[in-house]
Amino acid sequence: MSDDLLKKVISHAKEYGFVFPSSDIYEGLSAAYDYGQLGAELKNNIKDYWWTAMVRMHENIVGIDASIFMHPTTWKASGHVDAFNDPLIDNKDSKKRYRADVLIEDHIAKIEAKINKDVSKAAKRFGDAFDEVQFRTTNGRILDRQAQIDSINNKFKAAMDTEDLAAVKALIEDLEIADPDTGSRNWTDVRQFNLMFKTELGAVSGDSGIIYLRPETAQGIFVNFLNVQKSGRMKLPFGIAQIGKAFRNEIIARQFIFRMREFEQMEMQFFVKPGTQSKWYEYWKEARLKWHKALGFSDGMHRFHDHIKLAHYADAAADIEFNFPMGFKELEGIHSRTDFDLSQHEKHSGRKLRYFDPETQESYVPFVVETSIGLDRMFLATLSAAYKEEALEDGSKRTVMSIPAPLAPVKVAVLPLVKKDGLPEKARAVLKLLKLNHNVQYDEKDAIGRRYRRQDAIGTPLCITVDHDTLTDNSVTIRDRDTMIQERVSIADLADRVEEKVGLEQLFSDT
Repeated sequence: MSDDLLKKVISHAKEYGFVFPSSDIYEGLSAAYDYGQLGAELKNNIKDYWWTAMVRMHENIVGIDASIFMHPTTWKASGHVDAFNDPLIDNKDSKKRYRADVLIEDHIAKIEAKINKDVSKAAKRFGDAFDEVQFRTTNGRILDRQAQIDSINNKFKAAMDTEDLAAVKALIEDLEIADPDTGSRNWTDVRQFNLMFKTELGAVSGDSGIIYLRPETAQGIFVNFLNVQKSGRMKLPFGIAQIGKAFRNEIIARQFIFRMREFEQMEMQFFVKPGTQSKWYEYWKEARLKWHKALGFSDGMHRFHDHIKLAHYADAAADIEFNFPMGFKELEGIHSRTDFDLSQHEKHSGRKLRYFDPETQESYVPFVVETSIGLDRMFLATLSAAYKEEALEDGSKRTVMSIPAPLAPVKVAVLPLVKKDGLPEKARAVLKLLKLNHNVQYDEKDAIGRRYRRQDAIGTPLCITVDHDTLTDNSVTIRDRDTMIQERVSIADLADRVEEKVGLEQLFSDT
């Protein structure tokens, strides 16, 4: 994968109505995007898949929708006021600003790319006899490069653990990391930058009126722990899920919708008895990876990455990384947050946030295991994995978005072969049959081949063609997007066949 693919995905997304630059007629706004008519559908389908897997498929998980605005003490209690910072560094020559940790991560990624290149070369050289594990653990050059990576990670972790920002700058200089755009190595000192957006509430001005746009959705769950537990008569272990907007004043937002200042999260906080968090942490790691893999993306597109530096609230944390066009990057986080959040809100609010265990007759603050996925990143992962340019047997080419069928923005296109002889009327009847349960598109313009190509480009899994035979045999032709195979199906069986192909149920076939 490459930046070239990312450019193609960005161009395709705008051309076909997935994603537009925000305020496009005013030349856009940096790192802000609008989801178009197809993007909104795809986004809603991803939400539905997550909500179904997380809430509807679990009897002990419920969903809420908390306010974006929260009492400002919330963010003092959570640690965001004092500790929600990124290490910032400026290049004196280019005047550009970067996250110091991202510069170091990108440097490590270049070393990893060299390792992967050596592995690929060896695999070609040795063929079926190649043992990748043995090669990675015995080849001198790979071991040296892995040692470089480990050394960088250890130095960076030590610097961040002690908040030694001078050591972070020294590491950047020792590694001879240059400005990605200009090549300059003339850096400022590293300093911390708080990521929360401030605003003022109502007509009140000054410190007393300061309020924040939430930087995460999790705190809305924690402050509602007792409300949900009591009103829902929930027993441990149980979870609270939420989908919602969050806002972070990122130092540098880049790579299309991968990193934005306004984004959407899908989070679930799972409350457990203290001492059982390790078991549930491992459970949710496995469950979440299974959710991703059920979409059928290519093997090797996902991997786990354990955190080098744990957040202030965690005793274990890992990311599910996805192989985006710019390499493996975080897609979802699984964190064991201990009892930090509820204990902090207990302390700052003066309200008891405890669970009375009827079995042990004791009261305690539950521990929490969190799963948190960026909806916008999941959207980008889906688009980039789906984008394909194919050469066909007749010498022509097609661009196809192989979006997993249950997530596809348009599930079915209904196409009358010609715009006469009663075919449009019959096609409209087929459309009416399907549109209550699926997003269906009607198209009668241009030759049938061109219409197929348009639907391929937006990821429509099925095209239904109504022809003259339909008027006599009451059957239609269904064309599959990925295989381009066509088959004749009775209209009486059509709803079941469509549901079998594009319904959400297929993603849960083994649950």
